[in-house]
Amino acid sequence: MKAILEFNLDEPQDVDAHKRAVKSLDMAIALWDIEQYLRAQIKYNESLTDAQYDVLDKAKTEFYDILNRHNISLDELMN
Repeated sequence: MKAILEFNLDEPQDVDAHKRAVKSLDMAIALWDIEQYLRAQIKYNESLTDAQYDVLDKAKTEFYDILNRHNISLDELMN
């Protein structure tokens, strides 16, 4: 089984779609890095104030909510 994506690079809309397709791995890695950063800060950064911890925890929760609303699973993308 195979899938073939085809783009007409003479069409501006297809040029944009092509860029999104070829940069999707980079985007998945960037999202993974953001998730790992938030996780590490919350779990291991002992110098955080309670307010900083709360902000990071809220950002992490919102990050996951956004991914879930768009049916994006980082575990699925990064395996």
